[in-house]
Amino acid sequence: MSQKTENARGLYLEGINQGRAKEALDKYTGDRYTQHSTGVADGKEGFLEFFLPFLERNPVRDIKLVRTIEDGQYVFVHAHQSLNNGQFYYVTADIFDTDEHDKIIEHWDTIQEEVKETASGRSMVDGPTEVEDEDKTEDNRKLITAFANDILIGGQFDKVTDYISTEQYDQHNPMVEDGLEGFGKFVQESAAQGMTMKYLKVHKILVQGNFSVLLSHAQLGTEDWCFIDIFRIKEGKIVEHWDVMEKIAPKDEWRNSGKF
Repeated sequence: MSQKTENARGLYLEGINQGRAKEALDKYTGDRYTQHSTGVADGKEGFLEFFLPFLERNPVRDIKLVRTIEDGQYVFVHAHQSLNNGQFYYVTADIFDTDEHDKIIEHWDTIQEEVKETASGRSMVDGPTEVEDEDKTEDNRKLITAFANDILIGGQFDKVTDYISTEQYDQHNPMVEDGLEGFGKFVQESAAQGMTMKYLKVHKILVQGNFSVLLSHAQLGTEDWCFIDIFRIKEGKIVEHWDVMEKIAPKDEWRNSGKF
């Protein structure tokens, strides 16, 4: 595990799970800490202003980092949180930028309350966690970039089988059943309810081996959302999907420059 990944994990586990926020900030962040979690102000001061009361409200914390990937200067962390012995359950997805010393300097995230009963029967975080096929990173980057452009942004669903396997598509979005059929059913039912989903812009694409992560601005109906999608790729096709979806708060509630 690289130092930048250790630093991202340390900020999460020491700073939040173990409650040593100030110590973790001093150890793992760089000269700046630009924040895109809209309820948190920039800098170490903003982090402490938000998390010290959070730690007081939630004295019992069980945070597990389920999967991590690293792509150049960026680290991605997929986490499951249980607070106060199960009073709250959350799934979070975080992207960290790092400086030349591997210290954290910027952060994007989404957070979603965990749904226990899902359409596929899978949880929002279970499934493979180990990075494989690192020699295929650049091939998979080309695949997922084309998928984002053609399918997510372009809406060319007639090309979907160029990217998603027809034999296996394990789904962890709690509202969607497995397989391409499950995805198609969800899209049709959402449209019938006036909740058409449209990706407006994919802001970041991270890839390491068989895993890829997309940070996107999307619309559900007339509402703006931030999506972080995680895809697992096998033999040139997408075979599994997780996501964490967060509605973007009104701009007058932001404590920083915004979600992206």
